[in-house]
Amino acid sequence: MSTEVASTPKAAKPPPPPIPKDPSQRRQKRMIAEHFARLERAREEGRKVVYTFVPGNLTELIGSLGMLPVLPEINALQSGMRKKSAGFIAEAEKAGHSEDVCTYVKCDLGMARSGNVGPTGRKLPSPDLLLLSYTGCFTFMKWFELLRQEYDCPVVMLHVPYQAEGRIRDDMRAYVASQLREKVIPAMEEAAGRRLDLDELAGRLELSRRAEEDLVAVWESARHRPSPIDGYFGGVYYVGPIFSAFRGTEEAVSYYRELRAEVEARMARGEGPMTPDGRLLEERYRLVVEGPPNWTHFNDFWRMFSRESAVVVASTYTRVGGLYDTGFRHDPSRPLDSLAEYCLGCYTNLSLPARVDLLARYVERYRADGFLINSVKSCNSFSAGQLMMLRTLEQRTGVPGGFIESDLVDPRYFGKSNIENRLQSFLQMLDARRRGAYA
Repeated sequence: MSTEVASTPKAAKPPPPPIPKDPSQRRQKRMIAEHFARLERAREEGRKVVYTFVPGNLTELIGSLGMLPVLPEINALQSGMRKKSAGFIAEAEKAGHSEDVCTYVKCDLGMARSGNVGPTGRKLPSPDLLLLSYTGCFTFMKWFELLRQEYDCPVVMLHVPYQAEGRIRDDMRAYVASQLREKVIPAMEEAAGRRLDLDELAGRLELSRRAEEDLVAVWESARHRPSPIDGYFGGVYYVGPIFSAFRGTEEAVSYYRELRAEVEARMARGEGPMTPDGRLLEERYRLVVEGPPNWTHFNDFWRMFSRESAVVVASTYTRVGGLYDTGFRHDPSRPLDSLAEYCLGCYTNLSLPARVDLLARYVERYRADGFLINSVKSCNSFSAGQLMMLRTLEQRTGVPGGFIESDLVDPRYFGKSNIENRLQSFLQMLDARRRGAYA
C-alpha cells in the first residue's frame, strides 16, 4: 500500500523590477523603435534605404535625398542587448565564418540569413544602396563584400585617408570632398531617383551643429563633482540618436536640448547619474574607459562599476561617431568640406599616438583617478595597440591603468567573475595609492 503526498505548487517567481531610466533614456529608446517602424514601412511608402556604418556616416546626405539609413552595428548591438545575438552568431558560424571574425559582422550576417528581422522584431528592408564610408576599420570593407554578395544592389565607397600624422591636411580634405562630389553623391542620387538639394543639405548640417553643441555640454558636465553623467554606460544612450538615424533632424535638436536640460538640472541638485540599480548616491572613483562595452551583459557589466561607486567620466567608444568635444562641428556654409572633415576625424581613423593624446586629455580634463581598457576579442580596430597605449598613458599622466577583456555581442566571451575580479583589484589598487598619498 502506498501513500501519495500532495505537493504544494511552487509560487511563480516574481519578475525582476524594471531597470530605472532617465527620461532621456526612455525617449531615445522610443526614437530608435520609431525608426525601425519607419524602415518596416519603407517599401509600401516608396522610401529608399541605404545600409552604412556609424563612423563617418553621411546621415545628412541620406536624409536630404529622402532615404532612410540602416546601420549594421546598431542592429548587432541592439540584438546583443536583447539576447538575440548568440543565435545569429551560431547561424553565421554554421555558414563557415570563423570564431575570430568580428562578432558584429557575424551577428548581422546571421540576422540576414534568419529573415532579416531586426532587433525590435520588425523586418528590415533590403538596401537600395550600400554606402561604405571607410574610416580606419578594415573589417568594414570585408563586411561590405559579404553584404554585396547577400543583396543585389549598387555599392559606393568613400575612401577616407588615415590620420597617420595626427592631423587633417588640406589635400586629405580636398580628396574626400572630391569623392563626395564626383562619385558618392551621383550614386546616391541615382539610387534615390532625385537630385540633391544643397540648401536642404545645408539646413540639415545646421541642425547637426545645434545638436552637437548640446551633446558637448553634456560631456563637459562630467568635470563637475559628482559627475551628473556616466560617460560610458549612460553615454551609449546619449549618443544613440546622433550616431544612428537622427543627426541633421529637428528630432535630434529637440532630444539634445532636453538631455542637456536634464543633465544640468541634475548637476544643480548635486546628483549622480542613473544606474541599473537607481541613482548613484556616492562617487568614489572617477574613471576614463577605452574600448567598446559588452552588449550581451550590458547591465551586469555596468553594475560592476556602479556598485563600487565608480563613475566613467569619459570614454572613447562614445566618440566613434564624432569627436565633437575636440572642436569639430558640421558647418552649413561649407557642406562637402565639412562632411569630409567629419569623416576624417572619426576616432577609428586616428593614429595610436593621437588616441593616446585624446585619452590623456580626458584623464586630465575630467580629473580621473584611473583609466581602464576593455579589450574586445573580435574588434581589432580598438584592441590593436592597447597595451602600448596603457603603458604610455601611465607614464604620461601618472595615473594608473587597468585591463579587462570581453567581447561585443558574443556571450561566450563574457567572463563575469574574471572581469569583476580584475575590476575590483584595480579599484583596490586605487584605494591603496590614495592611502599612500595621505600617509
